[in-house]
Amino acid sequence: MEKMRLLASHYGLVCLQHEKPFEFINGSGKHNNWSIAVGGKNLLDPGENPMENLRFLVFLTCVIEAVDEYQELLRMSAASAGNDHRLGANEAPPAIVSMFLGDELGAIVDALVDDHDYTSAERVSMDLGVDVLPNFIKDNTDRNRTSPFAFTGNKFEFRMLGSSQSVSGPNTALNTIMAEELSQFADELEGAEDFTTALHALVKKALTDHQRIIFNGNGYEDAWVQEAEKRGLSNLTCTADALKAYLQPKHVELFSKHRVFTEEELTARNEIHLENYCEVIGIEARTMIDMVKRDIFPAVSRFSGATASSVAAKKSVLADLDCSDEENLLKDLSRLTARMMKEVRALEDALAAPKGKDAYEAAHYYRYTVFDIMGKLRAIVDELETMTAAEAWPYPSYTDLLFSVK
Repeated sequence: MEKMRLLASHYGLVCLQHEKPFEFINGSGKHNNWSIAVGGKNLLDPGENPMENLRFLVFLTCVIEAVDEYQELLRMSAASAGNDHRLGANEAPPAIVSMFLGDELGAIVDALVDDHDYTSAERVSMDLGVDVLPNFIKDNTDRNRTSPFAFTGNKFEFRMLGSSQSVSGPNTALNTIMAEELSQFADELEGAEDFTTALHALVKKALTDHQRIIFNGNGYEDAWVQEAEKRGLSNLTCTADALKAYLQPKHVELFSKHRVFTEEELTARNEIHLENYCEVIGIEARTMIDMVKRDIFPAVSRFSGATASSVAAKKSVLADLDCSDEENLLKDLSRLTARMMKEVRALEDALAAPKGKDAYEAAHYYRYTVFDIMGKLRAIVDELETMTAAEAWPYPSYTDLLFSVK
């Protein structure tokens, strides 16, 4: 990430690592490719016959159980003010944690849970529509980019991360929850008279209990939100809500048990995340106020004045000249400018008001009071931009940013 910023500056550019710098333009995130290995062997490699690969099935089951039991922890590990703009915006995974296994692994799980014969997913050639190209076998793992946690051949991709985030936090969470599930499996199987029979029974029970986390459909559809709620899955749509999961007793116990973080260290990290979230929203709000008062309001006022002068000049020549379009534009500009400044004052008042008795209340206040006012103000400014002459507008338009070559 540092290299990208340095390289951009070398060419007189700026590398934007904000997850969603512009409305209506796709945001930016990371795919965190995660697997585990021992002795140079990938433990999440299904091999040629995954149904017969008992070691793979054990580790796959542990991942499924871990993601289900600690879904709120994983969601929290990808939470940030910038990523709130991206998750669930129909261009990135939703804020609901679920797993996509692909056709073959999905069929294996179904066979193990329901005790029926497993039929391997058919491997079919892709129709490329061109005869001169060679045939490619279609991958029966995940190519559905709406899934936040997907199996892709011999690894999982955790796709919730934002572009400005480090992968260290999510990987710490993933490694710790996996260690916990493997520990539970080992304790359960310790001293089993018939190890293979006990292992099969344990795998079946775990898959049955945690099958709700597996979802192979379209995560962008509203129907999935309703379905996830029926399954009892969490839907923490913003950082202010997600960070409440940080100090849940089971998470404190998890990290303490495996000597990753003490309760004091978790508390400190949680406070830092909450403070950072509030600071980011506060800085953005103050910047927005400054932009409106110093640049946008004067620019719109000048343009309105120029329009009014144009109407007056035309009518001084021909009193009955039809200037209804200019007059209507003036009315709209005046109406929207008044609304804009009303929201600016509301935003200033919100920033000056008490934010709550603790960090959680402050984060909630910034999200559901300050941030909501910012959204209203942004909508008004966007409408004003469409009415103001391009040369009068003080900031680059989307056309300037995306298509202008200088």
